[in-house]
Amino acid sequence: MITLNGNSVDDADRLSLAELVVRENFPLNRIAIACNGEIVPRREYSCKQLADGDVVDVVWMVAGG
Repeated sequence: MITLNGNSVDDADRLSLAELVVRENFPLNRIAIACNGEIVPRREYSCKQLADGDVVDVVWMVAGG
């Protein structure tokens, strides 16, 4: 199990960050991801394998003011 934006997510500990982004329908072109407190460069999303206990925070940019 991983924690995604403060919520427990089952069956995600065998996914890559890229697979998680697709599965959770995040807008890839407007997000930034931190895994266990470390920012993950977009080019590494597909090779960053999630593990049980990982904490993933996804933030996205919104236009407006």
